[in-house]
Amino acid sequence: MSSLQNALEHYQARIGSEIGESSWVTVDQQMVDTFAETTRDKQWIHIDPERAAKDTPFGGTIAHGFLTLSLASGFASECFKPRPGQVMGINYGLNKVRFLNPVKVGSRLRGKFTLQGISVRSDTELLRETLLTIEIEGAERPALVAEWLGISVFDD
Repeated sequence: MSSLQNALEHYQARIGSEIGESSWVTVDQQMVDTFAETTRDKQWIHIDPERAAKDTPFGGTIAHGFLTLSLASGFASECFKPRPGQVMGINYGLNKVRFLNPVKVGSRLRGKFTLQGISVRSDTELLRETLLTIEIEGAERPALVAEWLGISVFDD
């Protein structure tokens, strides 16, 4: 059996199941400030703790939604280990992203992944559809949910 076929069967048996849950990551002000510099999104609700404490309902600064989403790659690397014969994984994009809850600076986040579907894309590629949920520790509603597509490339 080829590596791709083996992986396909592995994933087909797990459709609808949680694939993994990452460790917690703290979103601190330095992370937010670095992201603001990198993306040139320097809105005060992200980088001015005093004004954000006074003039927002959040009680302080909040992370950029795209910063929260960008943490997904690291969360995924913890949860999706390469299958035998897999030579790489490629981010294929997102079908839907919803930012449901602001992430206050100082919060801890983790990613949870539920496999929604798997299909053969070519002789060497599988397309994986995953529900990503980024949770905020202690919060009822997650920071975001997204339908994420990834390609697993195999050597045979």
